Amino acid sequence: MKLRDEVEAVIRAWDAYEVEHGGAPVIDFDCDPGGTAAPADRLTVLRRLARLRPDADGVLAARIDADLAYLGTLLGERRPLDEYIRETQGCGAGGWPEEYVAERAEQVRKALGELGIRWGASANAELREAEGLLDVSEAPDAIREAVSELEPVVREATGSTAPYRLTIETAEVDAYWAFWLDGAGQDVRLQLNLRNVEFTQAGARQFALHEVLGHGLQCAGYTAVAAAEDVPWVRLLSIHAPHQVMQEGLAQAWPLFLLPEDKVLIARLRVAHYCQLVLAQVHVSINHGASATECADYLKAAVPWWTEETIARYLADRGLDQQHRTYMWAYPAGFDWFMALAEAADAELSRKVLRASYRAPLTPSDLAELWPSGPPVGGPGGPVTLPKAPAL
Repeated sequence: MKLRDEVEAVIRAWDAYEVEHGGAPVIDFDCDPGGTAAPADRLTVLRRLARLRPDADGVLAARIDADLAYLGTLLGERRPLDEYIRETQGCGAGGWPEEYVAERAEQVRKALGELGIRWGASANAELREAEGLLDVSEAPDAIREAVSELEPVVREATGSTAPYRLTIETAEVDAYWAFWLDGAGQDVRLQLNLRNVEFTQAGARQFALHEVLGHGLQCAGYTAVAAAEDVPWVRLLSIHAPHQVMQEGLAQAWPLFLLPEDKVLIARLRVAHYCQLVLAQVHVSINHGASATECADYLKAAVPWWTEETIARYLADRGLDQQHRTYMWAYPAGFDWFMALAEAADAELSRKVLRASYRAPLTPSDLAELWPSGPPVGGPGGPVTLPKAPAL
């Protein structure tokens, strides 16, 4: 795989440059640890990748296209949203119809109602109480306990036998995330952002599935496959690349596959899914000319416990930050697709998709090939202008 190796060398040089200059790392997980490269600036990297692109095809071509599109935005380009998402995440940015979001909102209302919680500004706090509040100091042990409980079930569902080593660290970062996982090879690092984390017993299970047994075990599995086979895909995973939709989608939806009877956890999952759908609407609208105040008013009406500061960050991520302008679309696009897969209740199909997802970093095209009758990744299309917020 000489061409793949050349592409990886260029990506390593780009990553070294970004890290050296205080930018966001390009490599999120290294499935071929040990490689190094001298830093190369963004324009040099873009020219090198552009020279390699004519000789590439398949997943390698898709990855180079994603790198070129993202690099272009870092150098000042402003691509239309749908074009940018297609070139990076590998799916459309059509979004979802107003009626569909309303249906999902009704599911949220019912799930909360079964717990005695009414929708409103206090709904999230009441749900956290139902989840079992924990002090953040208890988080590492709670996560490890949840991992120990759920790991055999995930391995059975995915067929993964890959080993991994987990490290849990804390940080205080002014960013959207409460948890973040990265690593290299079998070494998996989970960071807890103390500025944002709100920890509960149910949350420990949710994030054990999402971060450790979702991203961590999955990437360790890719490392094992790449060590045993000459794989065609780039072994340096990045959040602006087409595999991210699958990774974020499955990580978020795992509870519905494995723990559908856990009413508290499923209520949290349905709230999260609904929130991603309304964020997707704003993602589309703010990139098609809607004002910040219009988008903020929509989000505040749709999710009444979100603060002004939280909403402001969500808007900047989707309209201004060029890394997050692509990456944030992976969450609703992947989440909705895997929710539909779990709800299809087709055990054979689910098994096929889950196992394939832990052997290679699948793209939206791969997902569509595995489930031709499934929903379009990225949504069938929705309003560009802001509709009324769903009524719950």
